[in-house]
Amino acid sequence: MSQYKYYFRKPRLEIIKDILTVLMLTGAVCIAATSPYFGVNLMRYFKRARKYKKSERKNIYNAFYRLRKNGCLELNLKNHQLYISLTEKGKKMAGRFQINFLKIKKPLKWDAKWRLVIFDIPNFHGIKRSVFRGKLKELGFYQLQKSVWVHPYNCRDEINLLREFFGLSRKEIRLIIANDIEDSASIKKAFQLK
Repeated sequence: MSQYKYYFRKPRLEIIKDILTVLMLTGAVCIAATSPYFGVNLMRYFKRARKYKKSERKNIYNAFYRLRKNGCLELNLKNHQLYISLTEKGKKMAGRFQINFLKIKKPLKWDAKWRLVIFDIPNFHGIKRSVFRGKLKELGFYQLQKSVWVHPYNCRDEINLLREFFGLSRKEIRLIIANDIEDSASIKKAFQLK
């Protein structure tokens, strides 16, 4: 079975995630709408679908239809070109998918630096604070104190994305890079570092 064939057998939510990710990365997709190969051109953005049967392509067409119906996609026709882009609702949905699939890459060799995330999120943002804390746990952070979490690997991009997603400032969530933490034996043990 080819890798492309597998793509079309993905669950519906995975197809939607792929569409949103591509549109998030490209900003907008422009397709010649007057072309008799409109559907094929559309599918080229989401893998080489021209090889596949109508029934297999239908999954992606349906995903586009659902996204548009739910107000996540905007389609504009200008000069015989169709522009497909994300609405604000679509950007939020794409952001949620990005957050759900965040991972911190483990380098081959640790640079012997600690990444500390400290946060002071006000009580009226209690839900954001709880979800942010849960996301830190999910990413493998070690809780040093109530609002101080540590990780040995570079996570600047991930923290920036979380900060932006939750709409919090640099005063509310800070990333500190440190060379040494007193009594770090338990932290090193948690991350299996020597």
